[in-house]
Amino acid sequence: MVQKSSSQLKVAIIGATGYGGLQSIRILKDHPNFKITYLGGDRSSGRYWNELCPFLTLDENLLINEPDAKEIVKKADFVLLCLPNGFASQLVPELLSNGLRVIDLSADYRYSSLTQWKQIYSVESTRFNRTDHDLCAEAIYGLPEWNSELIAKARLVSAPGCFPTASLLPLLPFLKQGLIELDGLVIDAKSGTSGGGRHPKENLLLAEASESIAPYSVIGHRHTSEIEQIATLVSGQQVQVQFTPHLVPMVRGILSTVYARLRDPGLTAEDCKTVLEAIYRDKKSVQVLPVGTYPQTKWSRYTNCSILSVQVDKRNGQLILMNAIDNLIKGQAGQAIQSMNIMAGFKDYLGLPLTPFYP
Repeated sequence: MVQKSSSQLKVAIIGATGYGGLQSIRILKDHPNFKITYLGGDRSSGRYWNELCPFLTLDENLLINEPDAKEIVKKADFVLLCLPNGFASQLVPELLSNGLRVIDLSADYRYSSLTQWKQIYSVESTRFNRTDHDLCAEAIYGLPEWNSELIAKARLVSAPGCFPTASLLPLLPFLKQGLIELDGLVIDAKSGTSGGGRHPKENLLLAEASESIAPYSVIGHRHTSEIEQIATLVSGQQVQVQFTPHLVPMVRGILSTVYARLRDPGLTAEDCKTVLEAIYRDKKSVQVLPVGTYPQTKWSRYTNCSILSVQVDKRNGQLILMNAIDNLIKGQAGQAIQSMNIMAGFKDYLGLPLTPFYP
């Protein structure tokens, strides 16, 4: 049992019964410095948590409430919004105006431009009449290994998508150092079925997904523009990527493989490993493997770890970057709590799982 702090900060989790909410509760129930004080949900409202989820009981059997900003303000210091795209934006302005600090796991504030969000999330934009341009511009992109100083001061943090997390962590160091060509960047990523959320979908049924692997959204996946936005910001130049996601028959995990051409073909894999190690030296949630050892999703499962590896094809100067993460933790709830730790002034890894259960 983790020893709880005597002065815990209060956390509300909205969207508690989705996968993001479940992972958040699993982590925070044993966190030494945070206490869950409010649970919000739509279809689950009016039910008590321990009866609804007996596999993940809380010491205090909280009632799940229909989300109400006025009630959340009374009971929380921080709010984790684990809602479908569009819904967070209906709560965030009032939460912020009442002094709460918010971490949003959806895509509502991942773009600094509301106009761009409306273009990419066009279906959601017709349902929600958003005018919060200022909050889109204010929100900090919650990639802790790159934005920790801004996250620490932020009122509103937008947790990155799972595919962008898996792709950007290996790629950004080389963009930052100007070591790769900006043309011809290719990202091949494979995800478990939990990335599709908890709401039933035909393509995620066992009979549909089992014993098969399939690409989807080959052109125009929403995460492509998110990756490009951050890559452009870090490199200082316009970046485009070719991103192809695949669905694989496992519950959780992402393996992202990034291909780029080195500007100096004389660089070796050991040189490139040194680049990663220099950037992530003090980052406990990132592990850089020895050259020739390649990550497996099972190694990062149930953890907040990003496991990186690098190789160089000397025949053509091609850089191959690999990253394995748990899409529900480092790619979602764990990374959001990592940002919340920073916002509260704690070590970013406090209370987060960093060691997998194996096998």
